[in-house]
Amino acid sequence: MGAEIMGVDLRHPLEDDTFEQILAAWHQHLVILLRGQEITEDDQVRFAERFGPPAVIHTQEYIRTHPAVMLISNIREDGKPIGALPDGEMQFHTDQCHQERPAMASMLYAIEVPSVGGNTLFANGYKAYDSLPPEIKERIEGRKALNAYDYHSAAMKRGTRIAQGVPFYVHPVVRTHPETGRRALYVNRLMTVSIEDMPEAESDELLQLLFDHQERCEFIYEHVWRRGDLLMWDNRCSLHARTDFSPGERRLLRRVTILGEKPV
Repeated sequence: MGAEIMGVDLRHPLEDDTFEQILAAWHQHLVILLRGQEITEDDQVRFAERFGPPAVIHTQEYIRTHPAVMLISNIREDGKPIGALPDGEMQFHTDQCHQERPAMASMLYAIEVPSVGGNTLFANGYKAYDSLPPEIKERIEGRKALNAYDYHSAAMKRGTRIAQGVPFYVHPVVRTHPETGRRALYVNRLMTVSIEDMPEAESDELLQLLFDHQERCEFIYEHVWRRGDLLMWDNRCSLHARTDFSPGERRLLRRVTILGEKPV
């Protein structure tokens, strides 16, 4: 899982054959890395647009010049945060799984990174599904799960009602990738609340089993950030998480997400 692309300068538009090689590597490896980039917002958006239309950010206070660009940062200016998701560890999740059309891909560009921590972990959803015991595959076949954007009280407190106004959507527990045709486990510890049409206790037990399984170390790649890293991952077949880091150190990354299709 994961591939480094070398010899590409994203300050310049890509030739079609170069892009096709990058696309093929992304489909094969799920996560691609381009190190040593010195790019603007426009450069990053231009690269993202080769894969599909960027998804417009709905958190208005963190939008930059382009409506699809958002900062991920713990930095404050004049006492106000300049970005979202500032400090601490984040559990495994897939971006925008609470929406009808979750992000196909997410792209992070590292501008400032802490000396230790703040790493990003990636889990391979293909391998997680392929390695499930046959009896578990049978239990989840055709099932759907509710995913909520409520980091504080939804998925972390299963069995409670979702707070009023919290965005949520129901998606298949197992989804089929539209390009590769492979199946991937599509639930996550941070945002998946329950499996539909299943008793609460059974749903909780099954989800816990799936979470523990998909987070096994043999499915994980841990990325240690360097300034100038451009990292892009496929939300349709992978999960990601963040390790803790000192709140006294600055962390600044620029994110662009690419609109996806409704999972099937």
